[in-house]
Amino acid sequence: MPQPLTARRSAAISGRVKVPGDKSISHRALILAGLATGRTRIEGLLEADDVLATARAVAALGASVDRDGDVFEVLGQGVGGLTAPEGLLDFGNSGTASRLMLGVLAGYPMHVSLTGDASLCRRPMSRVLKPLMEMGLLVEDDRETLPLTVIGTQDLLPIVYELPVPSAQVKSAILLAGLHAPGRTTVIEPLPTRDHTERMLRYFGAEVDIETRADGSRAVVVAGDAELRGAHVVVPGDPSSAAFLVAAALICPGSDLTIENVLLNPTRTGFFDTLQEMGADIAVLDRRDAAGEPVGDLRIRSGALSGVRVPPERAPSMIDEYPILAALAAFAQGETRMEGLAELKVKESDRLAATAAGLAACGVTARVEGDDLIVTGTGAVRGGGTVATEMDHRIAMAFLTLGLGAEKPVAVDDIAMIATSFPAFVPLMTGLGARLG
Repeated sequence: MPQPLTARRSAAISGRVKVPGDKSISHRALILAGLATGRTRIEGLLEADDVLATARAVAALGASVDRDGDVFEVLGQGVGGLTAPEGLLDFGNSGTASRLMLGVLAGYPMHVSLTGDASLCRRPMSRVLKPLMEMGLLVEDDRETLPLTVIGTQDLLPIVYELPVPSAQVKSAILLAGLHAPGRTTVIEPLPTRDHTERMLRYFGAEVDIETRADGSRAVVVAGDAELRGAHVVVPGDPSSAAFLVAAALICPGSDLTIENVLLNPTRTGFFDTLQEMGADIAVLDRRDAAGEPVGDLRIRSGALSGVRVPPERAPSMIDEYPILAALAAFAQGETRMEGLAELKVKESDRLAATAAGLAACGVTARVEGDDLIVTGTGAVRGGGTVATEMDHRIAMAFLTLGLGAEKPVAVDDIAMIATSFPAFVPLMTGLGARLG
């Protein structure tokens, strides 16, 4: 049954808090731990539905996944050592888990069937299947959406593949397949995307080379016949989850919030960069490294914002944050133009359309022009509407956050799917002063 929730205008959002572990790094830590030889200990793993689906898939393929208090331990089987699962691999709502696992499965000569929930089964897999099929993966019945059955091979071919559009998931799937292929597998990306896979492959012992080419594109090369070693991974706080807390603190007067141990990988900080351009009071404290990733603490204080242009080349570094940025833009003075958002149309929902519809329901002037979203901010938001979340966790959280600063309450039609990425969102926010209920 749907679980609606209403957000009401709130006073200051203040305190010190940590957000759950980064979802992208959590997925990759589990997958590479399963492909490594020996034991991997993972601290700070995001215990959300999407990540737990990856853990179940890794275990179903023969790696041991156990929990010791707050630490997950994985006994990996080595590259090439996984075994056929007894049944379907069910990835729930997780596009990341399913697409990355396709890259893993490409190197195994076994039939494996993958499925997911209704939302995931509508989302396209063709962009990741195309290069994997060039490497030797077979797909039964030529399907391009889940559920589907694939047959890998021990004789994968290394390829040089230029991404048609920037996609960290497609890049990562190819690199994971490349671990099984002889020689060197190369992915060329026109714009830099999240580089967690490259960083973590190196951390587990793979040979990875990265070259920025004269035209600004980036070539990522992984050596095949790889041997990975078990490691100790500490997962930093997810910047995509932190974004909702940051936004709440900016729009609720008198707020002074510190978020500890946030991932500050430059391929993920486009949202924070944009907010600073808008005039947001955000300070980065105690910059440091953790398991090959830059982290730091964020201090956010409320204040006025101004509309800005967000260029299309920034999209890969903040693709998940556009719904909450659009909500913030409604509180800014002037027009905010977000360009090059085609990727939003193939997320858990058509996020571009869902965001525009949610803004309209809250009395905000916004329009979609091609792949661009333009929001006209007036410094205040009327609110008073009910937003259709379209089974999308980020739409739900973005508009609940918007409701904390709106003049009238804002309702969302369902919050059940928030558990896919941020199960503690409601209690954490209310503990900081948000009025949700």
